[in-house]
Amino acid sequence: MWTEGRVIERIDWNSKLFSLRIAAEIAPFIAGQFIKLSQVRDDKRIARAYSLVNAPGTDYLEILAVAVDQGQLSPDLQSLQPGDSISVTDKATGFMTLDEIPKGELQGRHLWFLATGTAVGPFLSMLDTQEPWQRFDKVVLVYGVREVQDLAYLDKIRGYQQTYHEQFVFVPSVTREDFDGALRCRIPDGLQSGEIEAKAGLSISAKDSQLMLCGNPGMIQGATAALIDKGLAKNLRRAPGQITVEKYW
Repeated sequence: MWTEGRVIERIDWNSKLFSLRIAAEIAPFIAGQFIKLSQVRDDKRIARAYSLVNAPGTDYLEILAVAVDQGQLSPDLQSLQPGDSISVTDKATGFMTLDEIPKGELQGRHLWFLATGTAVGPFLSMLDTQEPWQRFDKVVLVYGVREVQDLAYLDKIRGYQQTYHEQFVFVPSVTREDFDGALRCRIPDGLQSGEIEAKAGLSISAKDSQLMLCGNPGMIQGATAALIDKGLAKNLRRAPGQITVEKYW
């Protein structure tokens, strides 16, 4: 189950938010899936799940994490330096993947990614593949954070805007301070008020939209309720819908 990984790079986005690039041999994975990282302390293995930010086929694994005060693992991860070792599960898992989105007439034309904080990670992995761009006319990333410094990977996201400028829509929302071009609302509130649709220049509907939600439980619950009010339904294998969710803790 566990394989040894080696840190090859650490990126510090702010004093708590960071990314790790890790060299490790794991089985092929699907964009959107997660691995577990772990350390053994006092003969007890402490493990936590982290979505992969990198696309399948890269020669490293990349995770985005926040060091939680009193956390059992995240502060230690933040202290890792290039060359340090960390245990990694040898297989990724999870169902927050584009494979779970209905195809054909049920797919719709627009794909919406709604993320808070570090939960943007799996969506970046998907955006680095060709599948969303080939399947959908428009791809929208709604990225909610508290402060501007919490917006990780902005250069990468700006790159999508340049490459797919007619297809990609970026809607940042920073709730505690102003940021050029960003909303200042929680994602559920922005869905209820229509601010997010107005900013994206697209309407959300059961006919045209697929939405993938990943983030804190409050966002998931509130956004799901707002979307159901708009006539959308949860996407289940036995009953395809438009709302696919993954709670990030």
